[in-house]
Amino acid sequence: MVLLAAAVCTKAGKAIVSRQFVEMTRTRIEGLLAAFPKLMNTGKQHTFVETESVRYVYQPMEKLYMVLITTKNSNILEDLETLRLFSRVIPEYCRALEENEISEHCFDLIFAFDEIVALGYRENVNLAQIRTFTEMDSHEEKVFRAVRETQEREAKAEMRRKAKELQQARRDAERLGKKAPGFGGFGSSAVSGGTTAAMITETIIETEKPKVAPAPSRPSGPSKALKLGAKGKEVDNFVDKLKSEGENIMTSVGKRSTEAAKVLAPPINMESVHMKIEEKISLTCGRDGGLQNMELHGMIMLHISDEKFARIRLHVENEDKRGVQLQTHPNVDKKLFTAESQIGLKNPEKSFPINSDVGVLKWRLQTTEESFIPLTINCWPSESGNSCDVNIEYELQEESLELNDVVIMIPLPSGVGAPVIGEIDGEYRHDSRRNLLEWCLPVIDAKNKSGSLEFSIAGQPNDFFPVQVSFISKKNYCNIQVTKVTQVDGNSPVRFSTETTFLVDKYEIL
Repeated sequence: MVLLAAAVCTKAGKAIVSRQFVEMTRTRIEGLLAAFPKLMNTGKQHTFVETESVRYVYQPMEKLYMVLITTKNSNILEDLETLRLFSRVIPEYCRALEENEISEHCFDLIFAFDEIVALGYRENVNLAQIRTFTEMDSHEEKVFRAVRETQEREAKAEMRRKAKELQQARRDAERLGKKAPGFGGFGSSAVSGGTTAAMITETIIETEKPKVAPAPSRPSGPSKALKLGAKGKEVDNFVDKLKSEGENIMTSVGKRSTEAAKVLAPPINMESVHMKIEEKISLTCGRDGGLQNMELHGMIMLHISDEKFARIRLHVENEDKRGVQLQTHPNVDKKLFTAESQIGLKNPEKSFPINSDVGVLKWRLQTTEESFIPLTINCWPSESGNSCDVNIEYELQEESLELNDVVIMIPLPSGVGAPVIGEIDGEYRHDSRRNLLEWCLPVIDAKNKSGSLEFSIAGQPNDFFPVQVSFISKKNYCNIQVTKVTQVDGNSPVRFSTETTFLVDKYEIL
């Protein structure tokens, strides 16, 4: 069998994707495919047609054809078997057998075609092997990605801790009537509160610009001034590696912020009974208003480090009025939870696992009610000549929340330069590599519940969507808390600690 080419074409003979397995010009293959529809006899049900030089073996696929062009002396039975394999490959990569879908996944199809045929001859492969070969799955790559994501999370957590503690230091200074300290060498200490907040965040997080000149040489010996322990050293090594690959990395700018974080960052006080209350929100809004979908998932994770506190009950207080759906772990006594809002095992004689995180209660809230949106974002782009004036405002609807490290990311048109900022509450960063304007706000709470940003840049209104939002909060959205922990025997109280986190999974304005 000598297979000359495999192609997907329209019924008019227009080639959508074609892979030639022998030397053949583009004009030649286009001419063969253009002649193909004229050779078909509609009165017969053959799956092949022949000319003086080549044979077409084809299979209709809705409005398209899968066509193999072979020599006339090839084995027609092998050709038909190969054609069936080609036809099964296409739905693996394309959700619909349409021209646009085929064009979008053309390279995936070409790679798959190359696994079926090599130099005009059929390879002994099946569909599962083709899928495995094209995926190029690598265990080493998965391990590398997992390590990289872990190190990135540690670096971001360290960054948030520094920002939080410096912000708290400024508040404490203002409460005591002292002047807010000027961090990182930015100006005098007599700046206003909002400006100081912007400066603090700018000191901690600053995009490092690519350097053309070589950096000045440093002593080769170890330096203890910048170390935060073993984890910090791993993060620094990872960041250096990313810099060498040409990435722009968010780094702290010097020794002062590092030393301040050492002094101000308190260790997490974990008791023998520790609970993590975590919520993640996924929200999609329309640019003209209206909540398309909001879904929130929460969970209470229990960690016990001492065996003598393994037989306990958690007293849960649920003050949520939004209709959240609760679900307990299968080993938890549901009747006890329904009647007395207590989490305990079905068998009171059994113990909770030791030194492992156990999910004991989870909840879910899904709604399209606009009043449930925790933070509303309004983006108003308006054309003005060759440029566009963009006004963005936020408002905290859930005033009981305190959102930290809020970043509102607005996409920008590529190749038009930096935006011209008018008025802004907080600070901003322009990421020219990703064409993003990041509006950064250290804290949004009841005292700072609204703000706005105005800027101008060349573009169209659709260029500034979707707007994405990220934040972190130490207060959960659904007011579900553990108020007391008691032992099963004797009902005596047990000391416990709680760690609450409210995170963003997806927050978009389309």
